[in-house]
Amino acid sequence: MSHTLGIRQVQKQKTRQALLDAALGLLEEQSLSSLGLREVTRAVGVAPTAFYRHFRSTADLGVALVEEALGSLHPMIRQTVATAEDSDQRIVRAVQLIADHVDTYPAHVRFLARERHGGVQPVREAIREQLARFAEEVKAELAKDPESSGWNDSDLLMLAHLYVDQMLITASLFMEARETSDEERERVARLATRQMRLISVGRRHWLG
Repeated sequence: MSHTLGIRQVQKQKTRQALLDAALGLLEEQSLSSLGLREVTRAVGVAPTAFYRHFRSTADLGVALVEEALGSLHPMIRQTVATAEDSDQRIVRAVQLIADHVDTYPAHVRFLARERHGGVQPVREAIREQLARFAEEVKAELAKDPESSGWNDSDLLMLAHLYVDQMLITASLFMEARETSDEERERVARLATRQMRLISVGRRHWLG
């Protein structure tokens, strides 16, 4: 009996993931607010009623996509604020990590960029909540840096949000550059490096 339940659970998880993957593919050409559940179930090859065994609505599916997309961002963001290197080395590495992440997860990056300010409120809120959690984690990492000596929690959190926002902006720009040329990609890398250096310079003089 337990073996049968295990098989059913695996199949249920496979169907759920198939729905997420299908939705992510369909969202490359449209926003979540225009996505119909019948489109998603048709792409997977299941009946529309099967959708409701996994998600309450397309908004609920969108929230699950947020968790999946930001889950892929999690290790990248943590690595960009590692304190083992000096500021310039860290920035160069961060820009390269963002570029590599976009190449690895282009659909996730496109989805977040579009839906962060999109028309589906639960998804906007889910993105905002997840990014706030990331900022808290980045703040904790920044607090370990000797450069943060004397900073209070509020200012460190503000700095963390600046870094997180800049990473997302850079990812969106790299996403657009993927569809143009290597020259545009290099231009984005140079711009992102300069922008992050500006944040770094401001950080060093903030308490001056």
